Amino acid sequence: MTPEFILVTPQARPQVALIQLNRPKELNALNLQLMQEVAAALQQLDQDPEVRVIVLTGNERAFAAGADIKQMAGRTAIDMLLIDQFSIWDQIRRTTKPLIAAVSGFALGGGCELCMTCDMIVASETARFGQPEIRIGTMPGAGGTQRLTRAIGKARAMEMVLTGEPMSADEAARHGLVNRVVPVGQYLEEAFRLAASIAKMSPVAARLAKESVNRAFETHLDEGLHFERKNFYMTFASEDQKEGMAAFVEKRPAEFKGR
Repeated sequence: MTPEFILVTPQARPQVALIQLNRPKELNALNLQLMQEVAAALQQLDQDPEVRVIVLTGNERAFAAGADIKQMAGRTAIDMLLIDQFSIWDQIRRTTKPLIAAVSGFALGGGCELCMTCDMIVASETARFGQPEIRIGTMPGAGGTQRLTRAIGKARAMEMVLTGEPMSADEAARHGLVNRVVPVGQYLEEAFRLAASIAKMSPVAARLAKESVNRAFETHLDEGLHFERKNFYMTFASEDQKEGMAAFVEKRPAEFKGR
């Protein structure tokens, strides 16, 4: 079925797919259907051999201004438990291909959590990142307290979560939350440039490297080093490793096939 709230372009650039959140009147508020569509699109693109990197974006005014509060306001704790909306977020987190968020305007609440679920963030100078849930009597529930703290540190994350005040794009860059900040007219193209540079690499090595970097946030150092070494050894079972090293020795560009 054709998605209602997202636009999917499998080849927005060679080997780079684009998913665009598309509820502009609602500032791309994340209702349950939109999140299901994002998760389904990511799963499909993750299995597409012609796609090596995925870019997720909104529009210039908003990446996503938060969850759809109207959809949640009347629900009980048991309603929320039975809906189990966060299982969708777990599916998104399991995307194996590099995932880049291209963010302009508001990235608040669930919008901030969604871009932090991605592997990298390219921001326009108008981007604003925040977790304002405290202002409506609740708190982040899709990873905001965990990923934000890991990205910018306890003190600054605590201030943002407990006051609801947002962070500018420049401050987000200084704190390491985003990779780079560019003028508003360039943020999507900059994300495509970053994606293109990654798409040139071995897809096998990129997948294993992504797993290893993520493991650094999920375990202690000894276990992380063990995981990294296991994945390093696995690259030597790939044709891409043989091609990459042969190309280096022969002083020519490598042609990676993802095998």
